[in-house]
Amino acid sequence: MVTIPADLRRRLDIEPGDKLRWTTDGEGNLSVEIVHQREGVFDDFEPVDVGETNAVEVESEFGAE
Repeated sequence: MVTIPADLRRRLDIEPGDKLRWTTDGEGNLSVEIVHQREGVFDDFEPVDVGETNAVEVESEFGAE
């Protein structure tokens, strides 16, 4: 377990739930990759109105799988 100082978390945009991937090279140098685990990744998209859909009608039109 590692504690990352708050100022560094803010600069690197590390938020709760993000993961850190630790690797070392042949010379023993350590590098860390931030893997962002963002919730609601589609929140920035505008909703599209496709009208009402009746699943029973669609299934009878296209057949069930």
